[in-house]
Amino acid sequence: MGEEVLRKVDAVTVRVPTLAAGLAFYADRLGHRVLWRNEEAGQVGLALPESDSELVLTTAQDYEPNWLVQSVEQAVERLVRAGGRLLVGPVDIPVGRLAVVADPFGNRLVLVDLSKGPYETA
Repeated sequence: MGEEVLRKVDAVTVRVPTLAAGLAFYADRLGHRVLWRNEEAGQVGLALPESDSELVLTTAQDYEPNWLVQSVEQAVERLVRAGGRLLVGPVDIPVGRLAVVADPFGNRLVLVDLSKGPYETA
């Protein structure tokens, strides 16, 4: 069968009305440390203290997990061959590549590889 496709939860995105409002709640009130910020994408990455996964505040995406994969293209190919379907991408993102697929049951899986390297943390 080969190596598992989904390596770990890279991040969980949480939609917020504005980054300032999201930071006021998650950083200021709940104490999560800011790791990186991308104003152009409308996103801020926050640390989860017992994990290297991130909490990503976003003004654009829905609440969902982002799965780290070795290669987005290879993961898409394998998921489609297994009965899933491609919904978005693959596309370039600042840290690598991203695609959105659906499993045979309609669940969206956001696939991310870090082929360009992770964000530099603040």
